[in-house]
Amino acid sequence: MSESKIEIKIGEIKFSGEGEQEWLSKQLDKILEKSEDLIKLAPAVANSKNQNHTIEHQVADFSNSSEISSQSLVSFLKSKNVTVAQVDKFLDTSIWLEAKEKKTRLKTSDISSALKNASQTKLNNPSDTLNQNVGKGFCEKDGKEYFVTQEGKDHMNV
Repeated sequence: MSESKIEIKIGEIKFSGEGEQEWLSKQLDKILEKSEDLIKLAPAVANSKNQNHTIEHQVADFSNSSEISSQSLVSFLKSKNVTVAQVDKFLDTSIWLEAKEKKTRLKTSDISSALKNASQTKLNNPSDTLNQNVGKGFCEKDGKEYFVTQEGKDHMNV
């Protein structure tokens, strides 16, 4: 019998199979039977490149940010107790930079530079950390830049 290949994605769950056609067909049937449960377990994450609608998040308000901008990055991170957790460290550094420099858009390189300049440990993968914050609705991408959403600011109790 000939070998067959199949790849299927339901929500965020991918199944790839390679084998005899009969066996592969049975495996596919099992997955399709459970497809509704799989979608509930891991729904598809919106991808800005191929989605037809936009998820709108409110831009964070930093108009009363003097309390944040008056602190050093080290002090701000310590006050938020986020010196280790990568996702929160990224988010709080973004909040601090937006308040300190009055920027409305940031790049991941801004975060890396700010942490380096403050002699803080670097993030393992700033782009992945940004994507995790975007997935939670705490940041939103705008081309090659991003901004902190009000949800992100609220999450960090700022």
